[in-house]
Amino acid sequence: MKKRQKIRKGIILLSFFLFPATFYYLSPVLIVLASSIGVINGSFVIFLLMFISALFLGRGYCGWVCPAAGCQEAIFLAKDKKVTKGDSIKWIIWTPWLCTIVIFAIKAGGYKHIDFFYQTTYGLSISDLQSFITYNIVLFLLIVFPAFVIGKRSFCHHLCWMAPFMILGRKLRNSFKLVSLQLNSASDLCKHCHTCTENCPMSLPVEKMVNQNTTENTECILCGTCIDGCSEGAISYNWGKYNKTNASDAKSRAAELRRYAARGLK
Repeated sequence: MKKRQKIRKGIILLSFFLFPATFYYLSPVLIVLASSIGVINGSFVIFLLMFISALFLGRGYCGWVCPAAGCQEAIFLAKDKKVTKGDSIKWIIWTPWLCTIVIFAIKAGGYKHIDFFYQTTYGLSISDLQSFITYNIVLFLLIVFPAFVIGKRSFCHHLCWMAPFMILGRKLRNSFKLVSLQLNSASDLCKHCHTCTENCPMSLPVEKMVNQNTTENTECILCGTCIDGCSEGAISYNWGKYNKTNASDAKSRAAELRRYAARGLK
């Protein structure tokens, strides 16, 4: 394992170990309760920061910081099944949830003040038996159980209420072509060893993306696993403006080059 991946996995595992303390700052319930009384709470601030960060770092939070990531990737050792369907389910969850927040905030007459530590005890989430039990039930039902039954990072694909904020931020970044972190590919260097696809924690068809010059994907968490696993250097990080390459155009150019090569032309 490359040093960068050791660091990444260490960070998300540490984040998971601290999850009992930070649980409320990622809560989809507390933001609704706080909005009903016109309060901007910790999860409101964190979700807003996720959206802003996505303008420059995409879903980097999911790959490098998220406590649920630490839990799910630890489960890879026991269950390494790929997940390739159902990404739209989280939008079915996220849309009515966001509408509920907006409706409650309007009924409360708008947001009146900020209480970042709303419902916490000295800034900590788990402070009594009831909250401890709630934490473990949520952890098991939403993160652990889906990872074992459905597959790798099922929570990220199907249930995460935070991912849509970052996906929308990324789409906005693409529209305005903002300078940001992204993946670059060099299809001519690809040796079709399948390592990138086999090791992707989000079960993405990375090799296919590389060869079609379309490494931008809403489910990509920019973890760098494909980069560090590629011995040929066909994938790399890049800090720059988004430059969309049409897959069909890329295929046409490749076909044209093959025709020229067949004729002995350069």
